[in-house]
Amino acid sequence: MENATFYPKVAGGPAVGSAYWIYANDGVRLRVAAWQTDVASKGTVFMFPGRTEYIEKLGPTANELGKRGFVTFAIDWRGQGLADRITDNPITSHVAQFADYQKDVMAMVAAARDLDLPKPWYLLGHSMGACIGLRAAIAGLPMEACAFTGPMWDLHLSQIERAAAWPLTWIANAIGKGHVFAPGNKPQEDCCYVLSVGFEGNRLTSDPEMFGYMVKQAEDLPDLQTGAPSMGWVLEALKECRALSKMHSPSMPCIALCGEGDVVVDIASVVDRMDRWSGGKLELIPNARHDIMFEVPEVREHVIKKICDQFSD
Repeated sequence: MENATFYPKVAGGPAVGSAYWIYANDGVRLRVAAWQTDVASKGTVFMFPGRTEYIEKLGPTANELGKRGFVTFAIDWRGQGLADRITDNPITSHVAQFADYQKDVMAMVAAARDLDLPKPWYLLGHSMGACIGLRAAIAGLPMEACAFTGPMWDLHLSQIERAAAWPLTWIANAIGKGHVFAPGNKPQEDCCYVLSVGFEGNRLTSDPEMFGYMVKQAEDLPDLQTGAPSMGWVLEALKECRALSKMHSPSMPCIALCGEGDVVVDIASVVDRMDRWSGGKLELIPNARHDIMFEVPEVREHVIKKICDQFSD
């Protein structure tokens, strides 16, 4: 594998880390990175990031996992980070179909084998990454256990918004406009979310320090940012969440953690899924928003402990 562009100082992850270019089986170039640990390895955590996220943003989480003995292996999904962009306008968050993300998963697993990353392997998926991860786990992803934060098993939409979203996005795709921005996200048509809003009222975190960290990264790494979702992405997300809701949970130990103040994903869908996951555990965290790994220190510490306990059972 060829070494890839990487910004370790901006990421602030473990001291030892390397990034690589890999390719999905349809030729799309992706980026992966492995952060090592100085202590005896307990295995490797595959980090599946959310929509608009990229490897460098995961540095603080990789740091916490590294302190506890876990190697971290992360990916830039197609259409975001430094992976190949799917539309002419690189700020657009777009995918042709959600099944394409499974091609990225397969390429990531193959790269982990080539790099001989230490086993056992575990999955940590956030938001859209939890949606991708659930599909992969159902299909037999070779992980010993999984953990999901703010899992996107359905979108947070009002009844009116949901009723409008299906026909609107379907028609847009049918007439070749799937790549255009979904309505309601005007500020993010020119920049990423954290640069389009102030701290007050943001949907991600109640911690001003961590919000500032995200803003600083966005300013330092403009080429890695993505903004509003496309019509096509919204339609594909709705279709994938509906399809997954009808499937049985995999026979894999799992914990899901979600902020009670999450207004990005539909919490009811998380409760429903975990109710149907034999041996699965769910924790709703008071006073926390969507990105609980970037919440106030006590929430971050609690969440990472729960995840590492799950992986150490």
